[in-house]
Amino acid sequence: MSRRSGILEFAVLGLLRESPMHGYELRKRLNTSLGIFRAFSYGTLYPCLKTLVANGWLIEESSGPPEDAHAAPLTGRRAKIVYRLTAEGKEHFEDLLSQTGPDAYEDEHFAARFAFFGQTSRDVRMRVLEGRRSRLEERLEKMRASLARTRERLDDYTLELQRHGMESVEREVRWLNELIESERSGRRRRTGQDGSPQQGTSGEKDDLPRSREHSRPDSSDDTAT
Repeated sequence: MSRRSGILEFAVLGLLRESPMHGYELRKRLNTSLGIFRAFSYGTLYPCLKTLVANGWLIEESSGPPEDAHAAPLTGRRAKIVYRLTAEGKEHFEDLLSQTGPDAYEDEHFAARFAFFGQTSRDVRMRVLEGRRSRLEERLEKMRASLARTRERLDDYTLELQRHGMESVEREVRWLNELIESERSGRRRRTGQDGSPQQGTSGEKDDLPRSREHSRPDSSDDTAT
């Protein structure tokens, strides 16, 4: 299984853990909630779903077939297939969610992992965030060294492109520093029934840094070394 298809399977399992959905709903959520999947098509999604069903992690359910079974071939109306996470699928997703190896903080996989931080334990979040920061700091050091060696041979536009790439990585490092500090200080909140913020507990969503500059990670910001 390729890394890209593995990311898609992870995201599909995570979304279906929230609630059962049919294929159109899933694709919409992948596009809107997880922007890294904007380029995915139904031709990519449905083979993924079939694989997850074959593995026993999902089941297919009919969501209201036409009342007149004979009318379906004439009208073209077919019952929608809803995909539901099985107990084995939930267990598999939780296992994936607990992993903190290098894949967890590579560009696209990190964005998918971050999207499900609300379902991730605090210690795992910390390891993933620190791993991502370490990886980007290594990348930044290499970029600076490369720029120092080649600065004199670059034209103005290529030099600006190199600087832009470095600034993008530096920006994400600053954003990660804020997230890590929030995790360490235990700053969390939840919203009460009246909409007012309340102090949360260790298992609830975090009060993450909110700024225009620091938003959800986008792999397009990263410049390959």
